[in-house]
Amino acid sequence: MTTSILVVAEHRDGSIKQVTYEAIEAARQSSLDETPIHLALIGHELHDITEQLSSSGVTTIYSVDHEDCKHYNPEIYAKVLTQIIEQSGAEGIIFGHTTIGRDLSPIISANLDAGQISDVTAIEQTADQVLYTRPIYAGKAFEQKTFRSTPWVLTIRPNNIPAAETSENTATHVEIEYKQPDSLRTVIKNVVQKSTGKIDLAEAKVVIAGGRGVKSSDGFKPLEELAQVLGGAVGASRGACDAEYCDYALQIGQTGKVVTPEIYIACGISGAIQHVAGMSQSRLIIAINKDPEAPIFKLADYGIVGDLFEVVPLLTEEFKSVLSSSKV
Repeated sequence: MTTSILVVAEHRDGSIKQVTYEAIEAARQSSLDETPIHLALIGHELHDITEQLSSSGVTTIYSVDHEDCKHYNPEIYAKVLTQIIEQSGAEGIIFGHTTIGRDLSPIISANLDAGQISDVTAIEQTADQVLYTRPIYAGKAFEQKTFRSTPWVLTIRPNNIPAAETSENTATHVEIEYKQPDSLRTVIKNVVQKSTGKIDLAEAKVVIAGGRGVKSSDGFKPLEELAQVLGGAVGASRGACDAEYCDYALQIGQTGKVVTPEIYIACGISGAIQHVAGMSQSRLIIAINKDPEAPIFKLADYGIVGDLFEVVPLLTEEFKSVLSSSKV
């Protein structure tokens, strides 16, 4: 029996990532007996974020606010999070299956000698246990796992578990004093972000992705316009990244980011298995390609055989028209 569960919150530029609320709901679904749910918040100048999270439904918010925590550093975050785990007494720790979550969770798991289940997409309760579903073999199959002992560590894939509803109860806030690791091998002075999108690719509800068919970096401009109209994010295949049409921060696939948007529009992407591994669980897949034999059409719910430079601008104008008329 888990005495309490700790959710590791993620935030960026003063905004809480949606996966944090999804992780809180995952904690609720992981509780068989009204287990207390706590929140770990690490960063710098956290007052406003703490206020936003106070009504998230957790029992306690444990925060460490220090300039050294302004940018993610695994050495510092692992040390700080271990402090929070010890003080909260949590036996279950939940991360988002994000860049930070994938990096930090195995460190914590090893430090605690804990079992870990990663990339969970669904949670099911039975009479005496909780089952966690995760994709395997590049999304071709699924397996269900459960924990037999504590402590345990879990990561959840964004956009798969519904976000937790807000609560009228205000969480208790506990500030923990920052203690710098004894031997700090790395110090992060500044972070340069090459991805300028306002919407996190992993959390976007709509993703417009380009492949080698975009032909150049300028070829992404029609995709960016469509993404802006739909309130989505732009992604890319590894082929487009290797060709230097865009930065690797946009890469979707087995060696890139895994996305699960409501709508995924693949533009000029052939559908190699490495790319499919990163987007096959999208709710609705639309493919645009000049080659009618492209493998992506076998996966797509809707396919458009045509030149993306003709099709995408037409879609953009049509969506603009539909959205503007719906606002009237």
